[in-house]
Amino acid sequence: MSTKHRIGIIGGSGLYHIEGFTNQKWVKVKTPFGNPSDEFLTGTLAGRDVVFLPRHARGHRILPGELNHRANIYGMKKLGAEWIISVSAVGSLQARFKPCHIVLPDQFVDRTKKGLEHTFFGRGIVAHIAFADPICEELRKTILASAKRKKARVHNGGTYVNMEGPAFSTRAESISNHKAGHAVIGMTNLGEAKCAREAEIAYATMAMVTDYDCWKTDEAHVTVEMVIANLTKNAALAKDIVTDVIPHIPTEPNWPCHSALKNSIMTDKKLWPAKTAKELTPILTKYL
Repeated sequence: MSTKHRIGIIGGSGLYHIEGFTNQKWVKVKTPFGNPSDEFLTGTLAGRDVVFLPRHARGHRILPGELNHRANIYGMKKLGAEWIISVSAVGSLQARFKPCHIVLPDQFVDRTKKGLEHTFFGRGIVAHIAFADPICEELRKTILASAKRKKARVHNGGTYVNMEGPAFSTRAESISNHKAGHAVIGMTNLGEAKCAREAEIAYATMAMVTDYDCWKTDEAHVTVEMVIANLTKNAALAKDIVTDVIPHIPTEPNWPCHSALKNSIMTDKKLWPAKTAKELTPILTKYL
């Protein structure tokens, strides 16, 4: 089933309608962590093998809090993804990040309660990944270069606040995040980033600004209609950037994120439970 060195894309269902995305095939992947959001769409784009996952399932049927990040990233790993470009809608927390701009975050703040569901480890194997820099810098900078080539209104760096949802922020929460200097707010990317790091996949976020959350009192507060309207405006640009960036990603996975587990596993290999080690085979292959 696996194809080596694929490039993963996680985003809205419309993203896989990219011109030049050929040899498409939907693939169902079983994982020890339950069902992924949907089947994975494999194929070829810009001369590379890619695998796409609609984050909220086709038809947008899964809440942010219902996302099974472990299954989604495990499925990507099982299918050979070594890089993941995440495309997602966010609210802006600063005036300079305007709707239809793109922010490439380099940090996260966790406002969720789902931390224990964002690791593959436990059940007899303990690992502690380094996560000071949660985004793959090499991939982020590669996306930045593509965004600039495509004349996007792109911002280099910033902190992504990962809130619980599904309700949008209260005004007090939004003002607090604004005053803290954070860049954008969303509901999905931190769990993906944590699991991707454990899976030794290079991960970066392309945050598409749709609104000003609700801290900016001279602007209408965020609504679903607003989010959809601005996502639609940005869809073509997102597709152009994804298509442009793919040929600039190396063909071999040799960035620091690709060896994140090298010094992170605490449990002596002799003590690894056979069942856990077998379940984690796609992630632990280099260390078995």
